Amino acid sequence: QLQVVESGGGLVQPGGSLRLSCAPSGFTFDNYAIGWFRQAPGKGREGIACITTSGRNTNYLDSLKGRFTISRDNAKNTVYLQMNSLKPEDTAVYYCAADFSPLPRPCEFQEMKYEYWGQGTQVTVTS
Repeated sequence: QLQVVESGGGLVQPGGSLRLSCAPSGFTFDNYAIGWFRQAPGKGREGIACITTSGRNTNYLDSLKGRFTISRDNAKNTVYLQMNSLKPEDTAVYYCAADFSPLPRPCEFQEMKYEYWGQGTQVTVTS
């Protein structure tokens, strides 16, 4: 079964940092743009960061620019989401998803473009 697997979530105090990881299961991230999404309690899922296949281009939810950084290590077949200066409102289930994108194009947050999704990892920011 082809899927992606997130890890690195947990409980953190406000102002703290976490790094989430996303890795494929049953395939490789070659030719896949990767997106991170999150769903806070009682809210819809939103796209927060994405990175193109090459890793040269990224896109972020405007409100998170400067605090969150997406990166990829193609040698390790892993994508990361570094989250700094975390706030209670960042509490959510964080999802990773893979979008088959063999030709160069910007990454997007349209969920329908993403073929493979993970089960999510919980991030809780609380004192």
